[in-house]
Amino acid sequence: IFAIVLDTGRSVAEAPVIGPALNAPYENADVRHWREVFEQDGREVYARRAAIVDALALKPGMSVADVGAGTGFYTLMFAETVGRDGRVFAVDTSPDFVAAIGERAKASGFGNVTPVLNDARDVRLPVDSIDLAFICDTYHHFEYPRSTMASLHRALRPAGEVVVIDFRRVAGRSSPWVMHHVRAGVDEVKAEIEGFGFELVEELNFLNTQYYLRFRKK
Repeated sequence: IFAIVLDTGRSVAEAPVIGPALNAPYENADVRHWREVFEQDGREVYARRAAIVDALALKPGMSVADVGAGTGFYTLMFAETVGRDGRVFAVDTSPDFVAAIGERAKASGFGNVTPVLNDARDVRLPVDSIDLAFICDTYHHFEYPRSTMASLHRALRPAGEVVVIDFRRVAGRSSPWVMHHVRAGVDEVKAEIEGFGFELVEELNFLNTQYYLRFRKK
């Protein structure tokens, strides 16, 4: 059990909600391998990436955090959309992913991308630095969701938003892989995030195997 400090300044205990094995494959990550895994049309959030970015309704000049950025394909799409006056923070706990995203952004000519190496409890973003946080196929990897979301709450500007896309977990309908790999269903995720100081403002159903939730900072 570890101690964390929330915005109120009170120290509370938070136990990890998942074991270390879930994130172990991303230690010493083979970036080429994970690009083949993440960036293939059999993965819905890659095949539908244009529709997902459209749904975010990003505007030029916005500041966006791609939390759990992985190989960075969304990071680059966001960088193009927000333009040179905007900023994209590519946040990941894998040093290999973070370094590769920096190289990929530079090679693609995007000077508005800032790679950020975070840890299991803190996204490590400056206070009041982002308009929107994007968490795609990553929320179920949060070991300490309360402290991670508290750090995002601090990083978001007033009325800033969080979009969470993750797997639908429904007994008897979801695949055995999802039932084993993903700890919580959509209703539990909604309740958790609302309990962390956010309000649900949008839920879209244009994805088949995953849900799309948008929350606003209270």
